[in-house]
Amino acid sequence: MDRQNQTVLNDFILTGITDHPELQAPLLGLFLIIYLISVVSNLGMIILTKMDSRLQTPMYFFLRHLAVIDLGYSTDVGPKMLVNFIVKQNTITYICCATQLAFFIMFIISELFILSAMAYDRYVAICNPLLYTVVMSQKVCWVLVAIPYLYSAFLSLLTTIKIFISPFCGYNISHFYCDSLPLLSLLCSSTSYIEWIILIFSAFNLVSSLLIILFSYMLILMAILRMNSAEGRQKTFSTCGSHLTVVVLLYGTLLFMYVQPKSSHSFDTDKMASVFYTMVIPMLNPMIYSFRNKEVKAALHRIWKYL
Repeated sequence: MDRQNQTVLNDFILTGITDHPELQAPLLGLFLIIYLISVVSNLGMIILTKMDSRLQTPMYFFLRHLAVIDLGYSTDVGPKMLVNFIVKQNTITYICCATQLAFFIMFIISELFILSAMAYDRYVAICNPLLYTVVMSQKVCWVLVAIPYLYSAFLSLLTTIKIFISPFCGYNISHFYCDSLPLLSLLCSSTSYIEWIILIFSAFNLVSSLLIILFSYMLILMAILRMNSAEGRQKTFSTCGSHLTVVVLLYGTLLFMYVQPKSSHSFDTDKMASVFYTMVIPMLNPMIYSFRNKEVKAALHRIWKYL
């Protein structure tokens, strides 16, 4: 595109989820409820796993960080999305757009590798129970959390800087938040280099984290099949049920979004998938762990009695 058509930007316009005015009020109510439940449940999980002495184990350490991440990227996206249902034209400043993109990339990549760390934790707990406290020491747990945070922060800054140092020739973002693909469509210059960076790292993050999870659960399954007691097998597998549910929800959504054929790829389908993993999954994760976990329910009961 000709450099004369470049736009000096102070603000972008977020087009939002829908163009139908009659859907604005119902969707506002729905997503406000979803966001509030997400905030309350994730904050509750963070406080519960921090305060209750019986939840001071590596599994709940990772669960607390999962709740921090879910709270982070739902709050990064949610409030601005809710504003879009109220105002006639939802604008976001250049700096705020870059910040939103940076935090979103950091949180979503962190979640993939925190889920991998949780799968490894379950593998050690089931396959090497006698060495569990040694292998999953506090130092190791912090390393398994710190590496994803540092790695995701690096990729986030790399992607955001690459996009925002390029000139823009448009300001209408066909999304409800600042995401990389809609922003790339607004750039004046060739985007192939940035697209390759995003594609390569996205594929690496998805595949590597998923392989860790699959390999861990393959070893867990082999250990379960070697057990003589049917009750023992059921009890062992039930400890992984919540994590497996969360993994299926997140990876299923991301694979649907990134693996679909290019001919059927559109911003509308991206919006629907994005709504699910930015708003719905952060709400579901703490609920899944609460409803399927006896220790969490017992801790909630103890806190309730104390109050």
